Amino acid sequence: MRKLILGLAVTLDGYIEGPNGEYDWCFTDQDYGLNEFFTSIDAIFIGRKSYEIAQQHVDNNNGETIPGMPLMTEYVFSKTLKTVKETAMLIAEDSIAEARRIKEQPGKDIWLYGGAELSDALMKEGLVDELWLSVHPVVLGSGKPLFRGQNKTAKLTLLKSKTYETGLVSLWYAINK
Repeated sequence: MRKLILGLAVTLDGYIEGPNGEYDWCFTDQDYGLNEFFTSIDAIFIGRKSYEIAQQHVDNNNGETIPGMPLMTEYVFSKTLKTVKETAMLIAEDSIAEARRIKEQPGKDIWLYGGAELSDALMKEGLVDELWLSVHPVVLGSGKPLFRGQNKTAKLTLLKSKTYETGLVSLWYAINK
């Protein structure tokens, strides 16, 4: 079965975006392991808000979502969107069952890109297998927290870590099931 990996940037105080939705605190001066990560995945799960933000970014950056990101199957989870771009698949009904079904299909691992509501729901259902947290040496003080309202303790096993000269620390954890 494919692994679902929640991979995202987080501040030292645990926020994934600032109080006004900003993410300008994210380091972009190098790839911080993304190119290597891209070789291990062939699909992405993304919620509506993150999808819309990503599409705005694409429109302003010559069609590129993230530098170096290859084409992959994109699953957009939304009950409100009616259409998505031609290369994406809209998951509008029974998102948990669909996520399980997709994980059971053959292929490489899946990147859970965001957003917070989708990540929370998949974490609560035990569908997330690994966490890849890029901890930025920034304290925001407020914003959207990484984890909200989890209903049980999740024990983790550190798989690897890497510290960059910028102070960013990349942490990989397996979620013990």
